Amino acid sequence: MSNNPETTAHFGFREVPEADKEGLVREVFSSVAARYDLMNDLMSGGIHRIWKDAMVEWLNPRPGWRVLDVAGGTGDIGFRIAEMARARGGEAAITVCDINEKMVGEGLRRAREKSEAAIAWTVGDAENLPVPDAHFDAYTIAFGIRNVTHIDKALAEARRVLKPGGRFLCLEFSKVEMPGLDALYDAYSFKLLPKLGGWVAKDEESYRYLAESIRRFPPQAQFAKMIAEAGLGRVKIRNLSGGIAALHSAWRL
Repeated sequence: MSNNPETTAHFGFREVPEADKEGLVREVFSSVAARYDLMNDLMSGGIHRIWKDAMVEWLNPRPGWRVLDVAGGTGDIGFRIAEMARARGGEAAITVCDINEKMVGEGLRRAREKSEAAIAWTVGDAENLPVPDAHFDAYTIAFGIRNVTHIDKALAEARRVLKPGGRFLCLEFSKVEMPGLDALYDAYSFKLLPKLGGWVAKDEESYRYLAESIRRFPPQAQFAKMIAEAGLGRVKIRNLSGGIAALHSAWRL
């Protein structure tokens, strides 16, 4: 992190002191943690489940893999990976890491309800992961990387923790590329979504930030370039729902 007190970072459409961003993001997700999964269903009409299924299907996890799911919060990706590895005949060793204790708490609660023991849960920062070098067969992150202060540092950490030949896979909101859909999506994001957040999660401002953070995130090709600059190779992109979301895949070579 920069030592310059004048350095700023994006927090939605606002510029805030860089040192303040992590705390502001933490407040957002602490506020919405208890209703995060319900809001995901309402916001996307359930389509986020299809996107997450597509992510894990492309990952194609195998028994015996070590997988790190960063910003894994309530466990949506971790549970899917565990189930797919089990369907292939064995267990994967999955670690879910999230900077927000309340989100991890929700994941632990869900794991107890599911009697899911294949997942380890830890609180940690995507820019400074509390795990060893070259340890994981796969690194996944879904709807989390746009919230970090320094995306380049998070990508460098992804490379650090992957084994040579390990897979990086990111699911994130992206730039709509289907003509006509962009205007409809903007109207929904900035008019309906904050009101929905106020009604269901009792927090309109957090969902306004989430909509703004999506618009500030780099479009597909620019993010792919950032992944390559972090030292990950064979970068590929798959758009989902006309580019509302996108998958970025890469490998530690």
